[in-house]
Amino acid sequence: MDRSRLPLNALRAFEAAARHLNVTRAALELCVTQAAVSHHIKLLEDQLGAPLFRRLPRGLVLTDEGAALVPMLNDTFDRMAATLDRFTGGCVREIVNIGVVGTFATGWLLPRLPEFEALHPYVDLRIMTNNNRVDLAGEGLDYAIRYGNGAWHGTDAVPILDAPMTPLCAAVVARRLTTPADLGCEVLLRSYRPDEWKLWFDAAGTATPPIRGPIFDASPTMAAAAAGGVGVALLPGRLFEQDLASGRLVQPFNLCVDAGRYWLTRLKSRPETAAMAAVKEWLQRAA
Repeated sequence: MDRSRLPLNALRAFEAAARHLNVTRAALELCVTQAAVSHHIKLLEDQLGAPLFRRLPRGLVLTDEGAALVPMLNDTFDRMAATLDRFTGGCVREIVNIGVVGTFATGWLLPRLPEFEALHPYVDLRIMTNNNRVDLAGEGLDYAIRYGNGAWHGTDAVPILDAPMTPLCAAVVARRLTTPADLGCEVLLRSYRPDEWKLWFDAAGTATPPIRGPIFDASPTMAAAAAGGVGVALLPGRLFEQDLASGRLVQPFNLCVDAGRYWLTRLKSRPETAAMAAVKEWLQRAA
């Protein structure tokens, strides 16, 4: 159908009547008379050549044709409303969907979001956390913040934050640790990267002890276990500054090792919008 002939008022009246299954309630919602709603629905039925409702004494029942029309209209009106809601002060809010490693989100990003919103009030960040395993295309993400070496196939990767690793534990455990070798008597909590502890012990000049501790897929969970006295975790201390300041976690040794960093990644096939560029510039500057 030619867009110029779309019966928008009739479609709006039909959608409201279909939601309420009642002409009176539809009229109240649209601030028009019952006769106006009935008239618009009749015009739409005549234009389509099919009845959309069966009229009953106590209300309306959708016909098969009417029921087929409802989902399309609901989706269309919802998308129109969402787009209109993005306008603030005469400007449209641009959306940036970003996947974030949970550790980075809680330890660095969330406390700084007010600063970003003050600088870029018309950029609407949609944040989804993950455990470093992310599908940019499949999840519809503009960006993903990941931890690693920056080598992900088909992506542009920009370094945004160094995060050297260091042992962290509860104070009661820290009191037992005098030298790196003392860690051999403790439960060493592990991530899914098996070589991180070896990197740290190599840097300390100490033989790597057998590591049989639990394996975690998320650093916040591992940090919680360490704080509870379960064992010693190797974590990026920079992202657990609040826990260190409160004494919930203790850093028993000053030695840190570089096992990777945080990167802002996007698909090479994904064009960078002005809103995305603003996010990237802020992340690089704020870090």
